[in-house]
Order: sequence, then C-alpha cells, then structure tokens
Amino acid sequence: MVVESIPKAAGFIYGIIAFAALAWLWYSGRFTRRRALPFLAASVFFGFLVFAPVFPYQFQLLVLRDAAALGSPLPMAIVALLAFIALTLVFGRIICGQVCPAGAVQELMYLVPVKKHGRAESRVPTAVRVGVFVVFLAAGFGLSVNLLALLGLPAFFNLTVASVSFFVFLGIVLLSAVVYRPFCRYVCPYGALLAPAASRAAYRLRRTDACIDCRKCERACPTGAATPGAGAGECYLCGRCTEACLVDGALVYGRGR
Repeated sequence: MVVESIPKAAGFIYGIIAFAALAWLWYSGRFTRRRALPFLAASVFFGFLVFAPVFPYQFQLLVLRDAAALGSPLPMAIVALLAFIALTLVFGRIICGQVCPAGAVQELMYLVPVKKHGRAESRVPTAVRVGVFVVFLAAGFGLSVNLLALLGLPAFFNLTVASVSFFVFLGIVLLSAVVYRPFCRYVCPYGALLAPAASRAAYRLRRTDACIDCRKCERACPTGAATPGAGAGECYLCGRCTEACLVDGALVYGRGR
C-alpha cells in the first residue's frame, strides 16, 4: 500500500506535529486514552501510506548505512534520530506510545477484548534488551544483515503478502492482542535507546501526596512501570494508570521525583 510518490518526509512531519500535540496534551493535563486514539489511527495510516515515521526501521537503515533507502544523507538521519532521543529525555516515550506506526498498530491490537497475559508484572529484564540490541548491532554492522526486514516490518506495512516475512510480523501484531507490545519491548532497537532516556525524562508520570496507595495504577499498567521504584523506562504513556486512578491529582505528568 506504500505510495512511493509521496516523500517519507511527510511521515516525519506528521511525527513532529503529533509529538508536539501529544506532549501538550500531557503537559496541560488533557491527555486521555480516547484522545490518543486518533493519533494511533493516524500513525498506522502513515505507516501504510509512506512507511514513516517507522523509527526502528530508519535506525536499522542507519546501521546498514543505506542512505538511498533512507531517502536522506546519513548525517541528517543521525541528527533526526538523536533529536527524538533528546525529546524523550524531556517528555518521555511519546514517540513509542502513539507516534511510531510499529508501536501504534500493537497498541490498537491490544484493545481487542481478549484475556491478557503478563499484566502489571511483565517488566522486561535489562539483560534481554541489551542482548537483543547487541545482536542487532552485530548483524547490521558486522554482517550487513537487515534483521527487521527478516522479521517482516517493511513487508507488513508494504502489504507484501507474498512474502513469508509479512506473516512473521503479522504474527507479532496478532500476539500483541494478548501480550503488550512484544515487538517494542523485546525487539525494537530504537526503543532500546529510548528506554534509558525515558527513565531520566524531565517530565514523567509521578505520584503526589494525594496518592492513597490503592495500587489500581499498578494493576492497570501493562508493563509494570507504575510499580514504585520501577522507573519510567518502560512507560509508553498509554494513559491506563491515570485512567484507573481514583483520586484527582494523585498521579500527574510533570517535573520532579
């Protein structure tokens, strides 16, 4: 379905606009899961339309030093990807939450009303993420192997149904109906870079003195990030915790501890 005549820059422009709008919604206290739905739908639409802004795949092409496929000089791509890491240091993982098409399609699939697996205690061990990231770098830099293509990320958004890899990523998307964001949390190389940045974000979800320790936010969180002491690295700013919170002002997005 990808329309080659539309420049991928259109997807990145959308990504910047969507990021700014979502950051404002969180900052102003107006973010809700219902208001996030149009962004999720638009992100998936741009994924199928121009295959951008699919940040993990752009990062994959950068590792492979494939400027032709990127559609921009390598230095420009490096600056763009570093800029979004810097934005994550300020605002958290908004990119992963609602802007990246790969994450958005999994987020929408998780809305399917079926029994979920691994909720609230499913933090991914850091060693797993580091190990997968090392394999990704070794395959890209050392062997020039495009692992994300083998997993079917481009085939899925290009609707290349004749390819086996298409069904690999389709399987990952279907799995995300019961397991929260398996690609983002176990595989995505760009997410592995954004997680440490998000854990130190200036603006993040935090509890206030109004918290009554009902733990509803912890039970609602699909990654375990709402657990005290867990950090914000695995927080995708999905809004489930704030939606479940019983006390107005007990869980807020802002600066501070």
